[in-house]
Amino acid sequence: MSGFSRDEAVDRLEAIVETVENDLTPVPVREVWAFGDIALGLDPVERLDVYLTKDVLVRDDQAGGPAADAEYDVEGVGKSVRAEWAERYPEHLRANRNGHAAPEKCLAAQLLPDDEPVHLEVCNTSFEDNVTQRLRGAKLREDYTQLLDPRGVCLWVDGTTSEEAFRKLREGDLALPTLSAALEMLGMDEPEADEAAQAVHEWRSTQEGVTIRGDVV
Repeated sequence: MSGFSRDEAVDRLEAIVETVENDLTPVPVREVWAFGDIALGLDPVERLDVYLTKDVLVRDDQAGGPAADAEYDVEGVGKSVRAEWAERYPEHLRANRNGHAAPEKCLAAQLLPDDEPVHLEVCNTSFEDNVTQRLRGAKLREDYTQLLDPRGVCLWVDGTTSEEAFRKLREGDLALPTLSAALEMLGMDEPEADEAAQAVHEWRSTQEGVTIRGDVV
């Protein structure tokens, strides 16, 4: 799939919010944001960028532990992801390279078809706080592909959906700056902001299907 029409992209966001609000998820989700192209009102949307703020699941219940690890051949069920969720949705259980349950991959498996052009960011801190954290880290590492595009819109927080945000997304009615200008507003000088924006655009152009980035701050 090469992209979404704007209406299709907003439909996908509405489906994500509906699932987060009404279904059991591998970890508790507190916020859903859209950012990047969809927030700019572009049509079509080449890639849909979604940000989820989650809670860190320290321990779920007694259903986890070695028995669950053996049953699912994945470590961390009942610790990193809810044991009840794994029992209900074993087809969505995903692990990282170390064989440990990966909440961000589990969320992606539950929320997204794997062939759609969607980038999913999952973190335990809010979108706005993580924008500044990731900007700091990207500058220290001199790796601007780690930036989080600050041009975002909050769609859902703790059970409350912003109908106004969805309306503005569907109508392309959000006035947001270019990425380089947005980075300048965060304190970058103009040449650095231009370089960073170019690096992000080039990185995005190489991505296909669903891509996932999990982050713990």
